[in-house]
Amino acid sequence: MRLILASTSPARLEVLRNAGIEPVVRPSAVDEDAVLASNGPLTPAETVLTLARAKALAVADGEERDAHDGLVLGGDSMFEVDGKIYGKPGSAEVARERWEMQRGRTGTLWSGHWLVDRTAGSTGATANGTPGAVSEGVGAVKSAEVTFVGDLSDEEIEAYIASQEPLWVAGAFTIDSLGGAFIERISGDPSTVIGISLPVVRNLTKQLGYEWPSLWNRPGAAS
Repeated sequence: MRLILASTSPARLEVLRNAGIEPVVRPSAVDEDAVLASNGPLTPAETVLTLARAKALAVADGEERDAHDGLVLGGDSMFEVDGKIYGKPGSAEVARERWEMQRGRTGTLWSGHWLVDRTAGSTGATANGTPGAVSEGVGAVKSAEVTFVGDLSDEEIEAYIASQEPLWVAGAFTIDSLGGAFIERISGDPSTVIGISLPVVRNLTKQLGYEWPSLWNRPGAAS
């Protein structure tokens, strides 16, 4: 069984590889702002699920649809502080503002997941035959609380921004690389904070009628 990852996220790719899965990477070209504008006001959970769905379906039903023969996974993450959600800062100035605001505080990382069945000859129905799931797939959201250290200095913030790592990740931080030293604690599934919850993807795989080990394709992952 092939897994097609509709994402360019190195972190999501690494999580899957560590779980014994070498996905086929097929980035989507979704206009996130346009998708959100067309869906009206959304909660943080609805936001990440809507974007994950859009990305998965853009790849699943794109020009290469007939060549996929596998499950297509889309994902999206946002960081919420005080009821406001933050995506990728995109610039040093915005990243600096984020860190000055969130050091010593706790926020919620929301990760949306959407899985579409595009295996050869598949109807796309869920394992229990749920109506309406024939072409759309299945999705779920997972969240985890993240608390940052309170003694983070301005010098450390500047050094972290200079690495450029926080510029292109939701919330302007990572837990699996340079930013990990600035995290006091995590309440919830750590892989959710990285951007993909393995337990969630396993559950979605089962909803589509497949067993999780069928995705293991890296050397040593399965006999």
